[in-house]
Amino acid sequence: MGKLAAYPRQNGLALALRELGRIERTMFTLEWIQSPDLRRRVHLGLNKGEARNSLARAIFFYRRGAVRDRLREDLQNKASGLNLVVAAIVLWNTVYLEQAVAALERQGTPIPAECLPHLSPLGWEHINLTGDYIWDLRQTTTLQRLRALRRGTVSVQNGLESKVG
Repeated sequence: MGKLAAYPRQNGLALALRELGRIERTMFTLEWIQSPDLRRRVHLGLNKGEARNSLARAIFFYRRGAVRDRLREDLQNKASGLNLVVAAIVLWNTVYLEQAVAALERQGTPIPAECLPHLSPLGWEHINLTGDYIWDLRQTTTLQRLRALRRGTVSVQNGLESKVG
C-alpha cells in the first residue's frame, strides 16, 4: 500500500483500492446507523480502552508526567514499566473482584451471569498513587491470605465473611 501511495501518478490499482475502501466505509456507516447493538458494542470497547488509558495516565507521575527521555531504550523502559504497573493493578483488582463476587454468592446474593462481563478491574480510587512505597519481600500475600474487603456489605478474610457495619 505504501508503494502504491508513493507513485507520482496514481495507477488503476491504487484508484480501485481507494474506491473499495470508500465502499467498505460506507457499508460500515450504514450498518452503524441501523444497528443500535453495534453502536453499543463499539462504545463499550471504547470505554474500556479509555478506562485503561485513564489508569495509565493516573499512574504516570500522578497525572503530571511527561516523558522527557530522548533515548529509545529509556522510552521503552518507561513504557514497559508503566504497562507492568497497570497489569499489576488489574490483576490485584481482578483477584479482589473475584473474592467479592464469591463472598456475595456465599452470603446468598448471587450476581446474575449477564452482569459479570460488565465488571471492570480498571478502578484505582483505592490505590495510593502518590505515597511512599515500601517493598518487604519477606512478607507475601497469597490467595489464602488476602486483605479484608472494605466499603461494602461483606468483609472477606481468610475465607470467612462477615457484615461490614
